[in-house]
Amino acid sequence: MGGAAVSFPDPVQIAVPIFIVAMIVEMFAIRAGARGDYDWRDTGTSLAMGFGNTFAAVLFGASIIALGDWLWQSRLLDIPATWWSLALCFVGEDFFYYWFHRSAHRVRWFWASHVIHHSSQHYNLSTALRQTWTGFFSLSFIFRLPLFLIGFPPKMILFCAGLNLVYQFFIHTEAVRRLPFGLEYWLNTPSHHRVHHGTNPRYLDRNYGGVFIIWDRWFGTFEAERDAEPPRYGIIKNLATFNPLWVAAHEWISIGRDVLAARGWRARWLAVAGPPGALSGDTADAIRAASGVDDRLSGMPAE
Repeated sequence: MGGAAVSFPDPVQIAVPIFIVAMIVEMFAIRAGARGDYDWRDTGTSLAMGFGNTFAAVLFGASIIALGDWLWQSRLLDIPATWWSLALCFVGEDFFYYWFHRSAHRVRWFWASHVIHHSSQHYNLSTALRQTWTGFFSLSFIFRLPLFLIGFPPKMILFCAGLNLVYQFFIHTEAVRRLPFGLEYWLNTPSHHRVHHGTNPRYLDRNYGGVFIIWDRWFGTFEAERDAEPPRYGIIKNLATFNPLWVAAHEWISIGRDVLAARGWRARWLAVAGPPGALSGDTADAIRAASGVDDRLSGMPAE
């Protein structure tokens, strides 16, 4: 590899045919008795959200890339495009993804975009395609910007982000129970990510890692899946529609309503930047506490 001008392929574009084949294989596996299920209305919504996300990327992606390139001009280091810098960039990208993902569950402004991904009450490979249309407006891309300032080549950063996204597609399944060879300790796996999508009080706001689960183990947000407590998927107040427009916009509309109805600036701030459920008292922490979940059982502090 050479310098910053090295070209990297788009992993997502390459993986799209693999995604399609994998979903078909999963459907047949479920029919043959594997764990999981599909609802065609739900899958249709997920596909529509995926197409909308792709369209949004076309509209706004160039602006985000331009911002990254601009920041890269003021980089702290001149990092060459080599195998070791690619490995460091991949790990670094996942580290910053962890903090984006954690913020997307703990700050309502970011949650307004991310909630789309959690709005399905099913958990299968098609759920991975249920992506936001409003990530540009929620500024979720800011969490990746430090990589540009550090000095990783911009195309390398985008390549690693694409690899991260491709990896996460395959962990959205119930058909795989556990990975062998101790991989469950290091990697985000279908088991760990099922917990992340669960609305059981014990599972709320846990397992934020993209590729690596070590961030959650280190920062106290890890929860193991319990066979005796299968995850219930969806969000705290599930949507009663498969309409993609409502799925995409419902939380932004709720924020607007709460801001208009709020009394005082503190309430307005909580409506926008507090944790989801702050105004109604049904935050993840409150639900966990009310259910009697003891985080010490998992060896991690309560947030």
